[in-house]
Amino acid sequence: MNKIKYTVAIAFALAAFSVAAQKETPPVGGQPHDFKLPAKNERTLANGMGVTAVQFGNIPKVTINLVVKTGNVHEGPNQIWLADLMADLLEEGSLTKDAKQISREAASMGGNLSIAVGLNTMSISGDVLSEFAPDLVKLIADIIQNPALPATEIDRLKADMKRNLSVQLSRPQPIASQEFRKMIYPDHPYGNIYPTEAMVESYTVDDIKGFFEANVGAKRSVLYVAGKFDEAAVQKAVDESFAEWKAGPEVNFPPAEAVASKQVSILDRPNAPQSTIMIGLPVISPSHPDYLKLSITNALLGGSFASRITSNIREDKGYTYSPYSTISSGVGTSIWYEQADVTTDVTGPSLKEISYEVDRLQKEAPSAEELEGIQNYQAGVYVLQNSSPGGIIGQLNFLDLHDLPESYLTERVQNIYAITPDDVQDMTKKYLDYNSMTLVVVGDKKKIEEQLKKFEEEIKKF
Repeated sequence: MNKIKYTVAIAFALAAFSVAAQKETPPVGGQPHDFKLPAKNERTLANGMGVTAVQFGNIPKVTINLVVKTGNVHEGPNQIWLADLMADLLEEGSLTKDAKQISREAASMGGNLSIAVGLNTMSISGDVLSEFAPDLVKLIADIIQNPALPATEIDRLKADMKRNLSVQLSRPQPIASQEFRKMIYPDHPYGNIYPTEAMVESYTVDDIKGFFEANVGAKRSVLYVAGKFDEAAVQKAVDESFAEWKAGPEVNFPPAEAVASKQVSILDRPNAPQSTIMIGLPVISPSHPDYLKLSITNALLGGSFASRITSNIREDKGYTYSPYSTISSGVGTSIWYEQADVTTDVTGPSLKEISYEVDRLQKEAPSAEELEGIQNYQAGVYVLQNSSPGGIIGQLNFLDLHDLPESYLTERVQNIYAITPDDVQDMTKKYLDYNSMTLVVVGDKKKIEEQLKKFEEEIKKF
């Protein structure tokens, strides 16, 4: 009997809770606050190298990153990935320490060290316990000023690079990206994504040394230090370790001339079950006043999981699993593009839906509610990006690379929320002209061509 009463009591309690829950609404989430840039200690050494130190956080660790303004952007037409090979060879050690010694030394500091190359920058970075910050500064200085560049390792590194190249070019996404960028940047390193195997095989240590001498030096470099550290000790280590580094070349990025035209390229993959689509055009660079508005427009259109294109061709139609759009920025230039892997027989319909969503946003502004959801997401992500020493360094380097004021960071959240639905519509009309977009499709050409003809006929109706 007691058991029955207990069961009935629980049932009534659950029913009461259910009724109360239906009457209540979830609390409104808090709006992200503006990012407060920590105090910076900035200076420039006599040789031209910049130094930026930021005290950040309470964890006794520090991130140190030497960023050199060079990378694939300074490669010639027959030097693609030469900068990458240079970075690989730098990882083999300095004239005073080999790769194993450097690895052990970094590990003994409670951290690690890595070297990476991108389109516009090369970085030597590490995270260590705070007490070892001066030692990491000295280690980075040794690597960049006394590179061993051992000829004995180059054949192994080239073999690794060729295997990597073969793997990448066996996939449709890199193939599409390579073709797309060649069409947008036909006469610029930004259009040179992958080398040939013969090109890689031709590289010598002398080529790498020549590239290093021509592009690496103090004037192109900034040393970032962020975290908890003894500032006086770090400053002393920087002065002792980098004062004699050669000035090297001035910062110089070759101007990028992007091509906006309605080009179409179909790269055949017979019997492919999917088509890889890339469609887009050149847009404004980060230094343009409209860039943030365009970024939010991109997030609403195709750059977030809740975006219109994703909802359309992924959720509603089931054409693809992971479509996305993005703004890919270089120095003084950017590209907006949508990329998706779609089932072969819906290649044309997928393009039709993408063009439909662009056209719809040009003709009608989004609702305030839809935009607010995107703003909340983008502002929240931005705040999270600045929650670590590495994130802070990334933001400061972005300012430096694109010559932006600090207000770009400190006022970003409020500027995100200042964007209106009409702004989003205006950005779409102003910058996303569908008739100027380059299209690349990698897939079964026999099954794609007829679909693309129908697609061209359909978009004329918009």
